[in-house]
Amino acid sequence: MEHHHPTPVGAPDDPSGVLDHVAATSDLIVPLANGEPTAVLDAIESAIADDPARLGPVRAHQMHALHDRPYLAGELGDRMRHVSYFLSHVTRPHFASGGLDLVPAHFSEVFDLMRGRTDDPLVVAAATPPDRHGYFSLGVSADYTASFIGRARFFLEVTDAMPRTFGRNQVHVSQVVGWCRSDRPLVEVPPAAPGPTDRAIAALVAERIPDGATIQTGIGAIPNAIMADLADHRDLGIHTELLSDGVVDLLESGVVNGVRKRLNRTKTVGTFALGTDRLHRFLHENTAIELHAVRYVNDPRIIANEDDFVSINATLSVDLLGQCASETIAGRYHSSSGGQNDFARGAMYSDGGQGFVVLHSTTSGGATRIVPQLAPGDVATTPKNTVDKVVTEHGVAELRGRSIRERTRALIAIADPAHRDELERDARRIGYL
Repeated sequence: MEHHHPTPVGAPDDPSGVLDHVAATSDLIVPLANGEPTAVLDAIESAIADDPARLGPVRAHQMHALHDRPYLAGELGDRMRHVSYFLSHVTRPHFASGGLDLVPAHFSEVFDLMRGRTDDPLVVAAATPPDRHGYFSLGVSADYTASFIGRARFFLEVTDAMPRTFGRNQVHVSQVVGWCRSDRPLVEVPPAAPGPTDRAIAALVAERIPDGATIQTGIGAIPNAIMADLADHRDLGIHTELLSDGVVDLLESGVVNGVRKRLNRTKTVGTFALGTDRLHRFLHENTAIELHAVRYVNDPRIIANEDDFVSINATLSVDLLGQCASETIAGRYHSSSGGQNDFARGAMYSDGGQGFVVLHSTTSGGATRIVPQLAPGDVATTPKNTVDKVVTEHGVAELRGRSIRERTRALIAIADPAHRDELERDARRIGYL
């Protein structure tokens, strides 16, 4: 039997083919992290720099950029400007210096916000080569980008380093206005090595996670330590925005199999992946993993359908009411909301759900992270009424349904012992005790 292999037609030889599709007043949608098509953005950026009258003004909408670029610093002025929905280590200094704009947003709502802010946007994204059926995969991304499939023009940058993933992130050749090839590697983000404090926090969380639970966790030393601590659990499921190296061990060992999930049973679900080459190799053509659009993955109404849902998120400081400031440090913007509030609410509505907020009790300089009141300018990412359990290396403060006095006592009890007396004095002065 002869198999027909459709070949995509009209693939431009180089990324400058995108310039024909960047309209006079165009909005670009760029996936986050490794979904960014670097050669395509290079071509757009250099075309605007070489001939400012040729294109623009262009606005590029993106979360969490990994590649530094002149336009991020505002060097192209209004001809090309970055609109961020979550700051990274790359974009943070440029935001502070006024080079780019930041839109506060829950990750679950970023697609709707982008759609509302743009008119006929062009999606530029990295992708796998097309398969024999003519489908590209967006690889490590679904995020807000996948929701634009069939709703916007796409120009893809194909790279062999991109793992082919499944779910809701396939684009057919008939749905793209053009594509090119590049040989760029993916940026690797090695997992942070947990220290003793991280492991102490992880043990407190892991022992409260029941077998059969569905888990959401982020990136960083504490989440990595928690995943390592789940090795003796059974029948766990994963429904998370971020797939990181920590999930590989749990899937390979069979601890995560998704058999008790109500949605996408037996599948591990995420909306984007960020990690090392090991993770990328694990994701490639792995049918146990599905990437879905963030407007589905992070929707609290979807998350609430899973019983025993466990949300685990890090924060930077917590006040005695339980407000969690996760996106600012000393009143200066550091990141943005991301999906923390999405999952905290989803876990709250889940039957048997638990929401954990994790943090070291002190900064590296010894200052307390459990504070009487948030610093001026600090932003409450997860509000006091939604917060469930706050965990430091000194214990777990259960806040849900607790009075202000009970909350205050519970939080002081998990603060660093050196700061407890002063916190108690401050709490009395404010009127919480």
